[in-house]
Amino acid sequence: MTLLTLKPGMRAAGLSPITLARRRFYKNHLGMAGLIGLSIIALCCYATLPWTLANYNRQNLHHVLLAPGAAHWMGTDRLGRDMLCRFLLGGAISLFIGIASAAIAVIIGVAVGLIAGYTGGRTDAFLMRSVDVLYGLPNILLVILLRVALLGRVSGWLGAAGVRQPTTIAGLLVLLVGIGGVSWLTMARVVRSGVMSLRDQPFVEAARAMGIQPARIMLRHILPNLVSSVVVYATLTVPGAILSESFLSFLGLGVQPPLPTWGNLASSGVGDINPIHTHWWLIFWPCAGLGAGLLCLNFVGDALRDALDPRTR
Repeated sequence: MTLLTLKPGMRAAGLSPITLARRRFYKNHLGMAGLIGLSIIALCCYATLPWTLANYNRQNLHHVLLAPGAAHWMGTDRLGRDMLCRFLLGGAISLFIGIASAAIAVIIGVAVGLIAGYTGGRTDAFLMRSVDVLYGLPNILLVILLRVALLGRVSGWLGAAGVRQPTTIAGLLVLLVGIGGVSWLTMARVVRSGVMSLRDQPFVEAARAMGIQPARIMLRHILPNLVSSVVVYATLTVPGAILSESFLSFLGLGVQPPLPTWGNLASSGVGDINPIHTHWWLIFWPCAGLGAGLLCLNFVGDALRDALDPRTR
């Protein structure tokens, strides 16, 4: 079974579903622009990590609040720290949190959706009612509660294990788990609906008749037919995770300074918006990076959806 069909006039010989999806993606100009833009942003942020990690908190009180110029391309902040260095490291951290949180959401959502859709009955009812309850709660509130409940314990465990900066690392890990732990609800519903449409198909009935275990049927026979839906929704989950991290960091509940993210850089720059002295570069650069990154991710996600789902052609 395949979720992709041939376009009129296209020869089937030698064209796999992946090849067809790739061709449709290449023809989507916004998707390609988003992919190129996202690649440039990621390359700049991660290729410069050795430099940014060594200099992101280096202060120079003789270069406080300098406007963008030849010496500092993005200016400096109130402690004389180079904004370009902090912007690049903040982008690397924000993208990492978004991708890692989306991966956690995919794992949880796919597991819940597979079990609920294939098992049915009381198990399905219990899992889906749990999803409905979680949908009714504010996601940000759940992340904050998880942070309050786990931050101290995780920090203590890391400190006992001899990890440097245990509080900073613990805050990052709890943030990943918190955002990923509330972002899987839509994924679970999508996977469940796909499983329910496939579980009575002849190839699944044949697998049951051969005595194959349910777990193997779900992973080897049903899940491969849902890869396109999972990939699309995973791509669209990343921007939401980045936005959640930025919002929490903006409120002071995410990644804590001096470690930068685009969210806490924007939060730090808000105090410099006033009618007397406006240091615009402190808030412009992180907001521009956040906006460009989210826009590129949304373009890529929409293009993948159109390429992998023939019903949207």
